[in-house]
Amino acid sequence: MMLKNFDEMEQFVLAQPAPRKVALAAAHDADALGSLLMAVDKGVAEAVLIGKKDEICALLTGMGRDPEAFTIIDESDDRAMANKAVELVHEGKADMPMKGLMHTSTFMKAILDKETGLREPDALLSQASIFEISEKGRLLIISDCAVNIQPDLEQKIKITENTVTLAHTLGIEQPKIAVLSAVEVVNPKIQNTVDARAIRERLEGKYLIDGPLALDNAIDKAAAIHKGIGGPVAGDADILIVPDLWSGNIFTKGLVFFAHLRSAGTLNGLKTPVVMSSRTDTVENKYLSILAAALQSIQSKRAQ
Repeated sequence: MMLKNFDEMEQFVLAQPAPRKVALAAAHDADALGSLLMAVDKGVAEAVLIGKKDEICALLTGMGRDPEAFTIIDESDDRAMANKAVELVHEGKADMPMKGLMHTSTFMKAILDKETGLREPDALLSQASIFEISEKGRLLIISDCAVNIQPDLEQKIKITENTVTLAHTLGIEQPKIAVLSAVEVVNPKIQNTVDARAIRERLEGKYLIDGPLALDNAIDKAAAIHKGIGGPVAGDADILIVPDLWSGNIFTKGLVFFAHLRSAGTLNGLKTPVVMSSRTDTVENKYLSILAAALQSIQSKRAQ
C-alpha cells in the first residue's frame, strides 16, 4: 500500500505487533526527549535514554513523567553515549539510535566506525527528506540535503539508489525520479546538467527517471506541458535528486520555514535506520523522523 501522508504512515506503524526501540544518545535534551516521548505516548516507540542521568530525570519530572518508568543509562561522555546507542542496536536491545544533545560529528563517528558502526559495506551514506504535499495527496522525497557536500557522478547514482529503497518503504513501487538542475537542457557550462543526463542514461533501464529537469517541470504538469516536456516523470516526480548539498539544504529549509510543510529526515545506506534531526526541527518534525525510521525498520525486517 502506498502511503500518502504521515497520518497513514503512523497508522501503518501502529498496526505492527510491537513498537520500535529507540536508543537516544545524549537524552538530556528537551526537544529530542520530547519528540521521543511523543512517539512513546502514541505507541510508535519505546525509549532507552542514554546520557547525564540527573539531567534526564529532571527533564522527565518537569514533563510530568516518572523517571522510574524509563530505562536510563548514566553516561557523561558524548562519544561513549553514541557508542552505547550503537552497541544496543548490535545487541538487539534497540532498533535504532537517535542523536540528542551532542555534535553531529561525534554521533556520526560512532555510526560510521569501521569496526563497531552501522555502515553497510560499499554503501554510501546519504540523507533524504520526506515531505507531505497535501494538495497533491502524496509524499515527496528530496535527496541529498545534509550529508554529501558536492557528490560526483558515482555518488549521485548511489544517492539515487538509496532514495529508491526509501521510496519502496513508503509503498511507492515504481517511483518517478527527477534529477534536478536549473534548466532542463544539457549545458556543458553547467556540470550538474551533464551529470543528470549521465545518471538518467545509467539508470533508465532500471527506473522511471529523467533529467536534467528544472524544479517546475519536475513537479508541475502544466509547467512541463508548457515547456513541451513529456514522459512519465515530468510534472509527477516522487523523488527529486538535487545537484549538491547547498541547493538541497536551502530548498528543503525553504519548504519548512516558508511553506511550513510537515517533514521527516532520514539517513540511508546503513544497516539500520538512524534518527538524526536538525537542531532547528520542531518537536513534531523530530517525531515524524522517528516515525519514518520506525517504518524503515519494520519494512527492512519484512524484507529479510
